[in-house]
Order: sequence, then structure tokens, then C-alpha cells
Amino acid sequence: MKNFVFISPNFPTNYWQFCRHLKDNGLNVLGIGDQPYDELLPELKASLNEYYKVSSMENYDEVYRAVAFFAFKYGKIDWLESNNEYWLERDAMLRTDFHITSGFQTEDMARIKYKSGMKAYYQAVGIPTARYHMVDDFDDCKAFINEVNWPVIVKPDNGVGASHTYKLSSDEELSAFLAERDPNVSYIMEEFIIAEVNSYDAIIDSNGDPIFETGNVTPNSIMDIVNNADNSIYYIVKDLPEDTRKAGRATVKSFGVKNRFVHFEFFRLTEDQPMGKKGDVVALEVNMRPCGGFSPDMMNFANSTDVYKIYADMIAFDSTLKAGGEHFFCAFAGRRDGKNFRLSHEELMAKYGSAMRMVDRIPDALSGAMGNQMYVANFSTKEAMDAFYTDACETW
Repeated sequence: MKNFVFISPNFPTNYWQFCRHLKDNGLNVLGIGDQPYDELLPELKASLNEYYKVSSMENYDEVYRAVAFFAFKYGKIDWLESNNEYWLERDAMLRTDFHITSGFQTEDMARIKYKSGMKAYYQAVGIPTARYHMVDDFDDCKAFINEVNWPVIVKPDNGVGASHTYKLSSDEELSAFLAERDPNVSYIMEEFIIAEVNSYDAIIDSNGDPIFETGNVTPNSIMDIVNNADNSIYYIVKDLPEDTRKAGRATVKSFGVKNRFVHFEFFRLTEDQPMGKKGDVVALEVNMRPCGGFSPDMMNFANSTDVYKIYADMIAFDSTLKAGGEHFFCAFAGRRDGKNFRLSHEELMAKYGSAMRMVDRIPDALSGAMGNQMYVANFSTKEAMDAFYTDACETW
């Protein structure tokens, strides 16, 4: 029997479904987390063969000892994953230390976690990238800006989501950023791209081939949502565009991805720019884990399938028999508390109740990029989805 160590299986809360299907497929599922066992969801408890509580997931020695305990008790660890961006480097370190060869190692982190390191791998397969400069002093940054023009985007070279990402539009803003930035964080500066974000989401087998593919569209900038406390909207596409599929598959091969659930982000240009024409696909960044929050559930709703099972089938059998059914646009609307919405919660539910698939409060840890109150709904046409977004987000 193969052993799967799941790092922090309690967050996000929906990840118990990975554990359930892994266990159903015959694996020993061994959880390590800092939440007391009695506080775990009953569904998660039932999905784990054993759980090891540590006092802090940030304490590497503690987590190392937990893995060592499982290896002593159950034998060789075959898989170790969190499927969580925050722990990717920790996962790789543990795999390296315990000689677990089924996933990325510490030496792989430079190309999959650092935005500057990703660019060569995109370019190797002909996918254009934004021009960039590693932030140093004012004069060198300004020389780069003179090449690409204002505005520019600055963000941590190794960062999660849109945190600490800023749009700079003047010498004054550049000077303020340089004065206030954390000197211990390496920042990358990129030319500003006018685009919407399109993703390629896939479950990849041991040969680097997809056994499931979908994608999403984020019309609004996540950076603006975080920095301006805006509402959040994005949707799972009804059918994946062929150019996104082609770019996603090429990226999988270039980065050497195997045995993973991935979320690759691309820009789709909304007007002609130096790196391409309107409608072209341009690289943004790779994320070697599932799209965050409730996106896996939305993929299920959009494709009438179960990505948690498909992932578990990939781990256990390197294939899946889980088929999809009818396709939909699956829309996410995250309302921000404190706004005066034209339709109340009750009115929105009365109008769209039959389309709703999830309605809930968003955990504080995710609310910065996703809002405070979420609505997830299925629609057969983009026109119906657009009308829903107007009703969900319009304010007085």
C-alpha cells in the first residue's frame, strides 16, 4: 500500500475531498497540520488514516519529525503534497530530505517559484513574456522605465497571489516604493500589460500529459481588487479556448511538469501592444498547484465532474475513468462588505437561486483577493452570466 503524506489537509477546508478519494483509491493518507484533531471536519477525519498535529507548521523540525514518524510506522513515503502555494517550497524540502522522488525537489524551486526564473521556460516554447528588471536603485529602474514607459508593475519575485503588488505611474511613486519596500524582499519590475487574465488548469499524469483540462477568466485585476478592496469576479470557461490549451500544454512540457494539478496564468491582450496583437496569449506565471479558494469546486460545476477524484486517480492509477458531463460557465462573485448593493442578498437569491451552486462567507485568509460574501452560479450562456454579474455587483 502506498503512503501519501498530505501537508495541512485542513486548509483550504474543501481539500478533505482530495484525501477522501486518495483513501478510497487504496492509499494510506497521512495528514500533518497544526489544527487540533478534535477540530477537524468530520469528513476530513474519516478521510485520513492518521493525523499528526504539530504546534506550528512554520517549524520545519517539527514537520520533519512528523514525516519521519510516518516513515518509521508505515514505511517508504511515496507522495508528499499540500497542493497549496504557501507550502510549495516546504514540500520540496521535505521531499528532498526524505528522497521522495514523485514531486519537485528543492533544486526545482528557482524556475517554478521565482517570476524572473519562469521567463526563459516560456520563451523556450515561443510564448512571449513581459519585459522586466530586477528592482535595484532609482536610476537603473528609471532607465528600464524609459524603455517600456509608465506605468510599471512591481511585485515580489517570489510571491503568492497579488500581495505586495503595485502599479507605479510616476517618479514620485517610484521613489516612495523604493523608500518603503522591504529590503529583504527581491522585487521584479515589469512593463504594464493591458489584458485580462486567462488560466490553464490541468491535472497532469506521469508522462506530462493532461488527463483533465479547463481554465478561467479574470476580467478585473487581482492587484486592484486587493489594493482597492473591490468586489471580485472570475469564471470557469464553458470550453477551453484552443490557444490557451496549446500554450498550457507547451508550458507543461517546458517546465517538465509531471503528476501535478496545475494553474498557469496567461494574459490575453485586450489591445495591441509591443509584445503582441489584441487577443494574443502572453505568459504571466506558473502555479504548480490547483487554483486557489473554491476553484476546484467551480471546475466540477462547470464540467459536471469531480477534479478531486481525477487527481486521486492520477496519483493511484496514472489515469482516470471519471468522465465529464454537460459544460457551463461557472461564475464567482465575491461581494465586499460595506458596499451598498442594488440587490440585497435575499433579492439576489430569489432571482438566481436555481443557478446557485455555493453561497457562503469567505474565510478571512482568502478575503483580500476574493471579497467577503461569495456566490457561485452556473449559466449556459455568457449573456446570462454577464447579467448575473451586473445584478451581483452593481451598487447604488
